[in-house]
Amino acid sequence: MAALYEGYTLCGLVQAENPSHSGIQGIEAERDSDHVVVTDSTRSVTLFKVSDQKPLGSWTVKQGQTLTCAAVYNSQTKEYVAVSDNRVIRVWKEGDILLDKAFKATVSSDVWRVHSVPGGEPVVLFQRGAVRLLDSLLSAPQQPIEDILAPDEAIRWSINIVAEAQQLVIFTTEQKGDHFLYLQRLNPNALQRYRLEREEPGLSPLSFSASYRERHVSLLYLYPNGHVYQSVASVRGPRAEEGSQALPLPRSLLLRLPVGEGPLAAAAVLDLDEAHVAVVGVPHPSAGAGEDFLCIWNTNFQTLQAGKEMAGRIYGQLWSYSSKLFIPHGKVLSVIPYECPTSSLASALGKLRQAGTQGERTAPASVPSWNSALHGEKVQPSRPMETRKTRTGRKSQPASSLTVGQVLELIKTASVEEVQREVAGLLSRADMQDLQPSVGQLASSLVARSLSDSAFYPPSTLAQLVHTQCLCHSVCPDLLLLALERKDYFLCQLCLQLFPDVPEAVTCACLKTFISVPDGDAEMVSLEPDSVSFMEALIAGGRGQGGLQNGFSPAPFEEDSSDAVSVGGAPTQTRAEDKEKTSAQPGQICPVGLHKAVLLNEILQTAYSDAFLLPHLKDLSSQQVVLFLQYLQFLYLKCSQDAFTQMPGLRSPTLTQIMDWMCLLLDAHFTVLVMTPEASGLLLNLHSFVKSQVRLFSELGKIEGSLQELHKIKVKKDVGQYSIEVIELF
Repeated sequence: MAALYEGYTLCGLVQAENPSHSGIQGIEAERDSDHVVVTDSTRSVTLFKVSDQKPLGSWTVKQGQTLTCAAVYNSQTKEYVAVSDNRVIRVWKEGDILLDKAFKATVSSDVWRVHSVPGGEPVVLFQRGAVRLLDSLLSAPQQPIEDILAPDEAIRWSINIVAEAQQLVIFTTEQKGDHFLYLQRLNPNALQRYRLEREEPGLSPLSFSASYRERHVSLLYLYPNGHVYQSVASVRGPRAEEGSQALPLPRSLLLRLPVGEGPLAAAAVLDLDEAHVAVVGVPHPSAGAGEDFLCIWNTNFQTLQAGKEMAGRIYGQLWSYSSKLFIPHGKVLSVIPYECPTSSLASALGKLRQAGTQGERTAPASVPSWNSALHGEKVQPSRPMETRKTRTGRKSQPASSLTVGQVLELIKTASVEEVQREVAGLLSRADMQDLQPSVGQLASSLVARSLSDSAFYPPSTLAQLVHTQCLCHSVCPDLLLLALERKDYFLCQLCLQLFPDVPEAVTCACLKTFISVPDGDAEMVSLEPDSVSFMEALIAGGRGQGGLQNGFSPAPFEEDSSDAVSVGGAPTQTRAEDKEKTSAQPGQICPVGLHKAVLLNEILQTAYSDAFLLPHLKDLSSQQVVLFLQYLQFLYLKCSQDAFTQMPGLRSPTLTQIMDWMCLLLDAHFTVLVMTPEASGLLLNLHSFVKSQVRLFSELGKIEGSLQELHKIKVKKDVGQYSIEVIELF
């Protein structure tokens, strides 16, 4: 899954005359991955070493002169090339101090950009569409430059890439609301011209990005309505003949990004690889209408995989070199390292619940079967999952003679008791067909009336509808929030268990409510028996013999865990000194009540995606975070030393889920926790947990070689009933 790491400031921004402009004209790669050349919008070119965030050199043109083209680095000659006042090409070396004394030549036509690629000769793109190699142009600066574009056609964007071992200049133009794509090959000299499809009237692309893959150029372009399109053109396409019409270039909708309250004004899209794009200036789907975000989207799965809020104004500019994103915002130019590993479907959709506890549950009816979708297999009508409570209800309730429509009308005016009786009877009918839409309609009607009428709330009926497994959050999005409002924690638990699509914002709302509810109030709620049984046995703590699981002892019980401290901050005793008092350590005492712990366990087992969950975790207070971390510490210690969590049939969080939530909370609140005195001991204990996990995987790595050798050994077929053999591993 893609990730954006902690960024840093490369330099401040030069104030531009236009406040909507960053003051940066361009950023280009230099000699290696750690050097870039930054050109401002007025007079200066600066060489930076990125890792040190310091300038190594700076060059400025005279007062009254203006740099009209971003400087590039010629890797063949170790020189820099820039253009001032549209026609003066300047060439200088790093050791030159004054640009005015360096080489310069005046050409006969206005220059749009100078482009350079590593190992290649720079090329010059003129404003009228002609292209020249730099050396051939400087050998005769006043040579005539032909006009490729129409008189009312202007270049909007350009780039230079390497395709099939030769340079390819790509640029887009605009003419009377139409946009065109040009591909210019240099050897042999060949020009291709395409016309892009029009968007809504009055909308022009805000940003372009191009890449070369498998003999094709992929062009991405972002519109103010949030649509990101992709057009693909072959580098061996037909040449554009003089006077001929541009070829139409088909497009496909790659992403439909959120736009917030109005059309995008300053946004940019950047192609990172075949499956990921970076976007800046577009609202984060889970963080309101603000447009000050940098995000990475997975185009294969249409999911947001990483997001980072950028302080200050966004200017709609974005560059990428050597797995680093360069973005001007506010008054600074920031560098954001990123990573885009190959994504799987599971990581794109979110971390899933514990597989072992879900194996006996049937999939919700709202999720179609893959076999049905791929092979056209007939789907059998789904039936509700019966529990002891629903079976008892079916025996005691007579079958309803009302239709679904009549029950829906009844829900609008009838009492709670009458609604419960008729809905239960309707669900118990043997001839009930197409259960899923009916259950969704019933639940939506019940929730709508409960929201409008504070005196109406049928908890048992809503729980019965959830038990059918024909509901999900997207079918009835207000159900779980209604249960929180009415403090129906049993219904909340059922929804978290059976809904596969609970949004991260709702998950965090449940977490805040559960962790804030008084223990006394939580103990009065009836909850799912298996989950309560698990926590009763875990809190009792009388099952384990010692502190080992598969030969592994958790960090607080290791001999070298002298750096671990108690939650209150006092140093813990070593194993030899404190073996008799292990159960009295603060980490061994559950910091919350039994039923509150059961509810928190449901949060740990709910599916989520890191990128969507982190912004909402930041809404937790420091006291809530510390309490939740203390509970996670308790779970970690118990699940590390006890084998009860691996028993089938009991709903319980896994060690991986516990560690994942620890990491998420620390990511969201690390600065606050460091500054909180009561959290210092807790952080040290969590650090020891990480060390123990690293130690465990290190030991597993040591035996990996032995297991591989055993796997390579060929088993003899004629061993009889048994055999005794000596196996030499090394």
